Amino acid sequence: MSASLIYLVLRQVLQLLTHLARDGGAKDVELLVLRHQVAVLRRQVHRPELQPADRVLLAALSRLLPRPRWSTFFVTPATLLRWHRQLIARHWTYPHPRPGRPPVDREIRDLVLRLAAENSTWGHRRVQGELARLGYQIASSTVWKILHHAGVDPAPRRSGPTWQQFLTAQAHTMLACDFFTVDTVFFQRIYVLFFLELATRRVHVVGVTAHPTGDWVTQQARNLLMDLGDRAEKLRFLVRDRDTKFTAQFDTVFTAAGVEVIRTPPQAPRANAYAERWVGSVRRECTDRMLIAGERHLTSVLTEYTAHYNDHRPHRSLSQRPPNPPSRHAVNLDTARVQRRPILGGLISEYMQAA
Repeated sequence: MSASLIYLVLRQVLQLLTHLARDGGAKDVELLVLRHQVAVLRRQVHRPELQPADRVLLAALSRLLPRPRWSTFFVTPATLLRWHRQLIARHWTYPHPRPGRPPVDREIRDLVLRLAAENSTWGHRRVQGELARLGYQIASSTVWKILHHAGVDPAPRRSGPTWQQFLTAQAHTMLACDFFTVDTVFFQRIYVLFFLELATRRVHVVGVTAHPTGDWVTQQARNLLMDLGDRAEKLRFLVRDRDTKFTAQFDTVFTAAGVEVIRTPPQAPRANAYAERWVGSVRRECTDRMLIAGERHLTSVLTEYTAHYNDHRPHRSLSQRPPNPPSRHAVNLDTARVQRRPILGGLISEYMQAA
């Protein structure tokens, strides 16, 4: 019964709208549709985002619409009045010059930051003097403010080298060492002792054994210093972890040669990051991709891989050159032929220009 009643009422309303449309009341129907659409939007959007042009238009139309009909707007009357007051105030407000000093040109600001970046020993007064010599008259306080806002220390404390400069200079005198293990197909664990020259990334695999003892490690240290020869005189620091296999006799070998031993903090592998990174490289590229039968097999594999690592493998920190860079010759690209040489049975490939 209720459904049929609703149907009859809806039918009568539609007939009424049809008569209005036929009698020229299309605008009234359009207003009904628009009002219903606005009601639907109000249910979905609680606070619409208005542009300044929308506020001006609504504020102007509010003056044409009688106040009792302001309920048509989806904003409150107080909001319309506030918009109108702001519009009038903005219309009668004249522009005034900004107080204070004029802003610094972007060209001068970029030049100040460039001088500070290219000359780490210059303070803000030194930068100001150089600008004055170039013809830019700028106060030292302005230079200080530019550097301070850019996060650059304007005081002379910047005279010291940066961490990158300091570590790069120290790398030529530093040596790192560590162990890593390889498990054979017969479940035997083999220990590999290696040293790494930080400046050149040159690796020295000095020993492979299943039973590392303090005496064995000490002897490998002596062998390394003998192999380095004159290069050992340039070394000043050795970085190692706190493994008990590095005994006092091991440290004595290096201290007698004028090398200071630096022990990393406990459980801090990142303190010996260069050595840890090489361990990751040799495992990803070599030992994790093949089965090792024993010590002799591992020694042969690491000897071949180390030669590839030192003589051929490019390094990003060395401008994509190996630790032992070969001499470069001019290459005619029109007639050049690239040859492949397999390493470790084809596990790794080396490429070179054909002779």
